[in-house]
Amino acid sequence: VQLQASGGGLVQAGGSMRLSCVASGRTFSAYAMGWFRQAPGMERDFVASISWSGGEVYYADSVKGRFTISRDNAKNTVYLQMNSLKPEDTAVYYCAATKLPSGARKMARMVADYWGQGTLVTVSS
Repeated sequence: VQLQASGGGLVQAGGSMRLSCVASGRTFSAYAMGWFRQAPGMERDFVASISWSGGEVYYADSVKGRFTISRDNAKNTVYLQMNSLKPEDTAVYYCAATKLPSGARKMARMVADYWGQGTLVTVSS
């Protein structure tokens, strides 16, 4: 599967932004999907993941209550709604996919099989 992320840009602290990731192929609904981020000079971190049905979601503690992951299987798209953005949310955001059983939970442990190219989110103070 190929993943194309979009929606990044510059936003002021306290603002909102929605990222989208479109997947190629006809089996999107078979994949758990996730978002990760990598700040300059830092390792890549888990942000959020969602099961193939949308029934399971997981979030990093740093984004709980501010970010929401969702998916539309008819559009082969996963979203990340980001509210109350902080300067420390500045990073390149990557979407990822896995077909592993319990994939959404595994993604919270940094497991993924396919990665998108990343989209830069910059939050100014």
